[in-house]
Amino acid sequence: MATSDKIAAVEEITEKLRNSNAAVVTSYTGLTVAQLKQLRRSLGENAQYRVVKNTLTKIAANEAGIQLDEHLSGSTAVAFVTGDPVEAAKGLRDFAKDNPSLVIKGGVLEGKALSADEIKKLADLESREVLLAKLAGAMKGKQSQAAALFQALPSKFVRTAEALRAKQAEQGGAE
Repeated sequence: MATSDKIAAVEEITEKLRNSNAAVVTSYTGLTVAQLKQLRRSLGENAQYRVVKNTLTKIAANEAGIQLDEHLSGSTAVAFVTGDPVEAAKGLRDFAKDNPSLVIKGGVLEGKALSADEIKKLADLESREVLLAKLAGAMKGKQSQAAALFQALPSKFVRTAEALRAKQAEQGGAE
């Protein structure tokens, strides 16, 4: 590869790393072209899966301020994730279950290095939308509890005041 081509490749990988929420480094040895196409489709629109050269990717990762060196050996491909990292991690994990030739080496999530086990744990999380829906449901439940509490306070005050007035009237009538 000519020097200008290498420079352009490093710049492209650097830009992808900077613009991605996450990047997952994999080994793809033994996968066919058809399987790689299937993997790219399974990742969806929010992730791009690219076969990369290790030396150029090391340079690009250093320029982007990301540590990937320990994962860049052998045949390497990177999933650049611009959308929900959980969704992409699930896609990679599920594909790897059916195709053991795909090995997740590690990656990075918002600048923090991740091991292969951490990426698998990330895949076990529910999607961002589901987590937000659960949070909204919990908040709605707490709001209704607070509203019931605020409604109960005035009525309890009225009942207490009425009981006190009745007690005073009873004591006043007894004298």
